Amino acid sequence: MPRYNAPFEIHVHGDVPLRSDVGFDQIQEALKPLWAYAGAKSLADGATSTYEEEPGIRFEQKDHMLQICWTVPGDEDFRQALDEMCMALNELSERGAAIEVTFYDTDFDEEEGDPDEESRDDFLMLFVGPNPAAIMQVQRDLLVEDVVNLMERHFDGAELGGVVSEIDRLFSDRFDALVNSLEIGKRPRGTGGSGSGGGHGGGRRPRHLH
Repeated sequence: MPRYNAPFEIHVHGDVPLRSDVGFDQIQEALKPLWAYAGAKSLADGATSTYEEEPGIRFEQKDHMLQICWTVPGDEDFRQALDEMCMALNELSERGAAIEVTFYDTDFDEEEGDPDEESRDDFLMLFVGPNPAAIMQVQRDLLVEDVVNLMERHFDGAELGGVVSEIDRLFSDRFDALVNSLEIGKRPRGTGGSGSGGGHGGGRRPRHLH
């Protein structure tokens, strides 16, 4: 059922590449934790975001891409729905992908509220993928992007090869630690040090605009 006076508006955002053999019924079942939380009876019923300007939940069949830009009112218990969704999407994903989740405090007024009051905003970066190696690859690429974007304020990009190499070493060590107990495919690989986009934290996050 709809949640009135919910303490948070929760925005879920990400693109997840799916296997070519995945159909709508599988997607609907994987995303049931989301649309059921919103009080819907099906994915079609629950795919619309709280905000009309957001695309909501869409499946681009041509590209086999699940696109999520969707907001729902809720509470901390939504985290359980996220965990269940990620476990289900792991089984359907073609490659690793990141999903951003932002909890916006509905009671916090940045302009008119108490200047000493802090919002309860929170931000999560979740990862899905067909295996741990695919997930680690996405984590590695995002970390390199964030670190390079930060350090390019002070250094030329060509000077940052050693930093990227050290990040790759850290992920390789983590990969090797997992290999002892899991068969997870190829280790994460370096894909260069530069990228676009902002960091993943700090301040009150603006909503995604489309």
